[in-house]
Amino acid sequence: MTERKGVVTADGNPVTLLGDELKVGDKAPDFEAIGNDMQPVKLSDMSGKVVIVAAVPSLDTPVCDMEVRRFNSEAASLGDEIAILTVSMDLPFAQKRWCGAAGVEEVVTASDHRSGEFGEKYGVLIKELRLLARSLFVIDREGVIRYIQIVDDITREPDYDAVLSAAKELA
Repeated sequence: MTERKGVVTADGNPVTLLGDELKVGDKAPDFEAIGNDMQPVKLSDMSGKVVIVAAVPSLDTPVCDMEVRRFNSEAASLGDEIAILTVSMDLPFAQKRWCGAAGVEEVVTASDHRSGEFGEKYGVLIKELRLLARSLFVIDREGVIRYIQIVDDITREPDYDAVLSAAKELA
Protein backbone atom coordinates (compact mmCIF):
# COMPACT_ATOMS: atom_id res chain seq x y z
CA MET A 1 0.00 0.00 0.00
CA THR A 2 1.19 3.49 -0.86
CA GLU A 3 2.45 5.59 2.06
CA ARG A 4 2.49 9.37 1.71
CA LYS A 5 4.41 11.53 4.17
CA GLY A 6 4.37 15.30 4.51
CA VAL A 7 0.79 15.82 3.35
CA VAL A 8 -0.82 16.49 6.74
CA THR A 9 0.06 16.91 10.37
CA ALA A 10 -1.75 16.12 13.60
CA ASP A 11 -1.36 19.10 15.93
CA GLY A 12 1.84 20.02 14.10
CA ASN A 13 3.31 16.52 14.09
CA PRO A 14 3.83 14.89 10.66
CA VAL A 15 1.77 11.75 9.99
CA THR A 16 1.68 9.18 7.17
CA LEU A 17 -1.34 8.77 4.90
CA LEU A 18 -2.11 5.33 3.52
CA GLY A 19 -3.52 4.85 0.04
CA ASP A 20 -3.07 6.47 -3.35
CA GLU A 21 -3.65 10.19 -3.76
CA LEU A 22 -6.85 10.98 -5.66
CA LYS A 23 -6.98 13.86 -8.12
CA VAL A 24 -9.74 16.09 -9.48
CA GLY A 25 -11.16 14.31 -12.54
CA ASP A 26 -10.71 10.82 -11.08
CA LYS A 27 -13.70 8.53 -10.79
CA ALA A 28 -14.66 8.52 -7.11
CA PRO A 29 -14.03 5.03 -5.72
CA ASP A 30 -17.13 3.33 -4.37
CA PHE A 31 -16.76 2.13 -0.80
CA GLU A 32 -18.81 0.50 1.92
CA ALA A 33 -18.96 1.89 5.43
CA ILE A 34 -21.45 1.25 8.26
CA GLY A 35 -24.36 3.59 8.99
CA ASN A 36 -25.79 4.51 12.37
CA ASP A 37 -28.38 1.75 11.86
CA MET A 38 -25.59 -0.82 11.33
CA GLN A 39 -26.53 -1.10 7.64
CA PRO A 40 -24.07 -0.60 4.79
CA VAL A 41 -23.62 2.92 3.43
CA LYS A 42 -22.10 3.16 -0.04
CA LEU A 43 -21.19 6.11 -2.19
CA SER A 44 -23.11 4.42 -5.00
CA ASP A 45 -26.28 4.74 -2.86
CA MET A 46 -26.10 8.47 -3.61
CA SER A 47 -25.56 8.26 -7.36
CA GLY A 48 -27.36 10.94 -9.34
CA LYS A 49 -26.68 13.55 -6.65
CA VAL A 50 -23.79 15.88 -6.03
CA VAL A 51 -22.09 14.48 -2.92
CA ILE A 52 -19.87 16.23 -0.41
CA VAL A 53 -17.84 13.53 1.33
CA ALA A 54 -16.27 14.89 4.51
CA ALA A 55 -13.72 12.69 6.26
CA VAL A 56 -13.12 13.61 9.89
CA PRO A 57 -10.89 12.12 12.61
CA SER A 58 -13.65 11.75 15.26
CA LEU A 59 -17.05 13.32 15.86
CA ASP A 60 -16.17 13.48 19.57
CA THR A 61 -13.57 16.20 19.07
CA PRO A 62 -14.28 19.95 19.06
CA VAL A 63 -13.23 20.69 15.47
CA CYS A 64 -15.09 17.70 14.00
CA ASP A 65 -18.13 18.61 16.08
CA MET A 66 -18.08 22.17 14.66
CA GLU A 67 -17.53 20.94 11.11
CA VAL A 68 -20.41 18.47 11.03
CA ARG A 69 -22.77 20.89 12.78
CA ARG A 70 -21.85 23.55 10.19
CA PHE A 71 -22.52 21.20 7.27
CA ASN A 72 -25.77 20.09 8.90
CA SER A 73 -26.97 23.70 9.09
CA GLU A 74 -25.81 24.43 5.52
CA ALA A 75 -27.60 21.33 4.18
CA ALA A 76 -31.02 22.94 4.52
CA SER A 77 -30.10 25.61 1.96
CA LEU A 78 -28.49 23.16 -0.47
CA GLY A 79 -31.68 21.35 -1.47
CA ASP A 80 -32.21 17.72 -2.41
CA GLU A 81 -29.65 17.70 -5.21
CA ILE A 82 -26.68 17.77 -2.83
CA ALA A 83 -26.00 15.06 -0.24
CA ILE A 84 -23.48 15.37 2.58
CA LEU A 85 -21.77 12.24 3.87
CA THR A 86 -19.39 12.37 6.83
CA VAL A 87 -17.07 9.40 7.34
CA SER A 88 -15.03 8.73 10.47
CA MET A 89 -13.49 5.81 12.30
CA ASP A 90 -15.95 6.27 15.18
CA LEU A 91 -18.12 3.26 15.98
CA PRO A 92 -21.64 3.48 14.51
CA PHE A 93 -23.08 3.56 18.04
CA ALA A 94 -20.95 6.59 18.93
CA GLN A 95 -21.96 8.31 15.69
CA LYS A 96 -25.64 7.68 16.38
CA ARG A 97 -25.32 9.00 19.94
CA TRP A 98 -23.41 12.07 18.76
CA CYS A 99 -25.90 12.86 15.97
CA GLY A 100 -28.79 12.59 18.43
CA ALA A 101 -27.12 14.84 20.99
CA ALA A 102 -26.05 17.38 18.33
CA GLY A 103 -29.38 17.36 16.48
CA VAL A 104 -27.66 16.37 13.23
CA GLU A 105 -30.28 15.03 10.85
CA GLU A 106 -29.30 16.38 7.42
CA VAL A 107 -25.81 14.86 7.22
CA VAL A 108 -25.40 11.11 6.74
CA THR A 109 -22.67 9.69 8.98
CA ALA A 110 -20.85 6.46 8.26
CA SER A 111 -18.22 4.49 10.14
CA ASP A 112 -15.08 3.21 8.40
CA HIS A 113 -13.87 1.47 11.58
CA ARG A 114 -14.42 -2.08 10.36
CA SER A 115 -12.15 -2.18 7.32
CA GLY A 116 -10.71 1.27 6.71
CA GLU A 117 -11.83 0.80 3.09
CA PHE A 118 -12.83 4.43 2.60
CA GLY A 119 -9.62 5.73 4.18
CA GLU A 120 -7.43 3.53 1.99
CA LYS A 121 -9.34 4.11 -1.27
CA TYR A 122 -9.35 7.88 -0.74
CA GLY A 123 -5.78 8.02 0.55
CA VAL A 124 -6.66 9.65 3.87
CA LEU A 125 -6.13 6.88 6.45
CA ILE A 126 -3.55 8.03 9.00
CA LYS A 127 -1.16 5.14 9.61
CA GLU A 128 0.00 6.22 13.07
CA LEU A 129 -3.46 6.95 14.50
CA ARG A 130 -5.83 4.76 12.43
CA LEU A 131 -8.00 7.85 12.02
CA LEU A 132 -9.03 9.69 8.87
CA ALA A 133 -7.33 12.92 7.87
CA ARG A 134 -9.71 15.89 7.69
CA SER A 135 -10.51 16.03 3.99
CA LEU A 136 -13.36 16.88 1.66
CA PHE A 137 -14.29 15.55 -1.74
CA VAL A 138 -17.03 16.98 -3.95
CA ILE A 139 -18.33 14.38 -6.39
CA ASP A 140 -20.57 15.19 -9.34
CA ARG A 141 -23.72 13.33 -10.44
CA GLU A 142 -21.66 11.03 -12.67
CA GLY A 143 -19.36 10.00 -9.81
CA VAL A 144 -16.35 12.11 -10.82
CA ILE A 145 -14.33 14.01 -8.20
CA ARG A 146 -14.58 17.73 -8.98
CA TYR A 147 -13.02 19.25 -5.84
CA ILE A 148 -10.61 18.01 -3.18
CA GLN A 149 -9.53 19.71 0.03
CA ILE A 150 -7.02 17.99 2.32
CA VAL A 151 -6.72 20.13 5.45
CA ASP A 152 -3.02 20.53 6.26
CA ASP A 153 -3.47 19.87 9.99
CA ILE A 154 -6.30 17.65 11.25
CA THR A 155 -6.88 20.02 14.18
CA ARG A 156 -7.96 22.84 11.81
CA GLU A 157 -11.35 23.49 10.24
CA PRO A 158 -11.77 23.22 6.48
CA ASP A 159 -12.52 26.09 4.09
CA TYR A 160 -16.31 25.65 4.19
CA ASP A 161 -17.05 28.31 1.58
CA ALA A 162 -14.80 26.68 -1.02
CA VAL A 163 -16.41 23.26 -0.52
CA LEU A 164 -19.96 24.61 -0.58
CA SER A 165 -19.25 26.74 -3.63
CA ALA A 166 -17.81 23.75 -5.51
CA ALA A 167 -20.91 21.67 -4.69
CA LYS A 168 -23.37 24.41 -5.62
CA GLU A 169 -21.70 24.90 -9.00
CA LEU A 170 -22.42 21.25 -9.82
CA ALA A 171 -26.03 21.14 -8.57
